[in-house]
Amino acid sequence: MTTAVDTGTSRREAPYEGPLLDVRDLHVEFVTRDGVAKAVNGVSYSVAAGETLAVLGESGSGKSVTAQAIMGILDMPPARIPRGEIRFRGEDMLGMDKERRRRIRGQKIAMIFQDALSSLNPVLTVGFQLGEMFRAHHKSSRKEAKEKAVELMERVRIPAAKDRVNDYPHQFSGGMRQRIMIAMALALEPDLIIADEPTTALDVTVQAQVMDLLAELQAEFNMGLILITHDLGVVADVADKIAVMYAGRIVETAPVHELYARPAHPYTRGLLDSIPRLDQKGQELYAIKGLPPNLLRIPPGCAFNPRCPRAQAVCRQEVPELFPVTEDDGTELAGRGSACFFWKETLHDR
Repeated sequence: MTTAVDTGTSRREAPYEGPLLDVRDLHVEFVTRDGVAKAVNGVSYSVAAGETLAVLGESGSGKSVTAQAIMGILDMPPARIPRGEIRFRGEDMLGMDKERRRRIRGQKIAMIFQDALSSLNPVLTVGFQLGEMFRAHHKSSRKEAKEKAVELMERVRIPAAKDRVNDYPHQFSGGMRQRIMIAMALALEPDLIIADEPTTALDVTVQAQVMDLLAELQAEFNMGLILITHDLGVVADVADKIAVMYAGRIVETAPVHELYARPAHPYTRGLLDSIPRLDQKGQELYAIKGLPPNLLRIPPGCAFNPRCPRAQAVCRQEVPELFPVTEDDGTELAGRGSACFFWKETLHDR
């Protein structure tokens, strides 16, 4: 039987009836010498307590920028947020003062970054870096902070935690460093964790261990989890719902198993078809033709149209909204949406 880490205080608030996080029509731009790069173009999604949202898409689709905007860690300038809303437990995060947002960041919303080695300070022990959370937020003594650091390391199953608390990041394997990043995110018992490519550069076995650990901790603390990845294979067993992003927009939303069974957007189908399969041994791996668009010059109409096998004239002229996906009899499929004029044809592809 597992037990929660005792952080000394319990910060959890009363259950909130609405979503923990509610993002509405978020736009993020970067002003560069060559023009304005539109990195996020009207993203909307929500996450409830105990729920896992997987945000999928190729590099440059806007997944991480959206997360950084939520955390309030974008460099502004060159970044700017011309419009949109980010609400945490109903509170407007974009409108609050810096001190209030700093208190929410870390205490109530935490982020796990994709490159643990560069995210950890190489000249400080992992114990010192873990303990810093308690010294800064709970005014703990050095001794108390070190004890909490050991507890956290044990909680994320780092062997011989008492002996390794004084080791430096480079003395840990990639999988162990990622566990340390998870421990740092978990330190103050946040309500929501954003995991940005948490299994990048890890081998398949370690990926599975890290994902299992995240799922276990999420269930134990009833946290919301946003899992950002480009790997559909990573999220199949842990996500509740999926948002697929392309060129800064969400192009499809669906409960996880429905999306895998019947994608309703050609881009999602292309991502699924590119996953290696055991029953296709020796066959050439499918790849989506072309490259994602330059965000300085996103093509008119649907941004995916230059790469889409279904593209027609309307796709090059109009931007599709996120249409509700329905069965043939008109029954709306809960949680499903597709930003494609030909979602019906794609849904029935085999």
